[in-house]
Amino acid sequence: MTQPSVVLATASYDHTIRFWEAKSGRCYRTIQYPESVMSYDSHTNNVMAVGFQCDGNWMYSGSEDGTVKIWDLRAPGCQREYESRAAVNTVTELISGDQNGNIRVWDLTANSCSCELVPEVDTAVRSLTVMWDGSLVVAANNRGTCYVWRLLQGTQTMTNFEPLHKLQAHDGYILKCLLSPELCDPNRYLATASADHTVKIWNLDGFTLEKTLVGHQRWVWDCVFSVDGAFLITASSDSTARLWSMSNGEEIKVYRGHQKATVCCALHDGTEPSSC
Repeated sequence: MTQPSVVLATASYDHTIRFWEAKSGRCYRTIQYPESVMSYDSHTNNVMAVGFQCDGNWMYSGSEDGTVKIWDLRAPGCQREYESRAAVNTVTELISGDQNGNIRVWDLTANSCSCELVPEVDTAVRSLTVMWDGSLVVAANNRGTCYVWRLLQGTQTMTNFEPLHKLQAHDGYILKCLLSPELCDPNRYLATASADHTVKIWNLDGFTLEKTLVGHQRWVWDCVFSVDGAFLITASSDSTARLWSMSNGEEIKVYRGHQKATVCCALHDGTEPSSC
């Protein structure tokens, strides 16, 4: 069977990963957790974040065991480990946020922490996102607050953070924050997914609220933009994923099939770019 051009993958507490034809909403493959192809074993508690370096040679992971680990996909085992001293909730391109409210930049060359920020003491940082061109970093926490920093140009290690804005986005936990992709420019947006069952879309020009996506019945754990920023997909504890139009904030499709909370989503988007 030919693989669809636009593929949505969702992961759930029911221990399955489902692959969907994003356009039709049809689930065409389900993988049970024990069927995973490769296992990376070293963390001693829940793994909260994983990601790949841009060329795909290595992977990073963050865990509630308080560590950030680097895995070279071309070699066995964990190559590097960094101690965060608190449960790690989020990692993106080796900037980590932990349960105690610390944000740390990890320098692979020096093999150490090169910068540390604490926007709110003892307030867990739940999610981090970096603008596609490296110009901004946003951190979201358990109090519904987003902190925005400008990354100063000419800094290769991304350690010079200039405070730009503090945004009170939600009254409850923010579980995911995400900046819009390159093809969305010159429009730039921030999506915030929350325990209040909503996702909010913020215009970075003035940090104004553009729209609120309402439809999920429980916590919204994850979100992902289409490659052109014209659509957003969300994953929720109500066991569904949903497709939304960024132009009008309307729900387009609901993906049903998981038996428990859907906590992660990823999109392989082969569509032609459209206007954001």
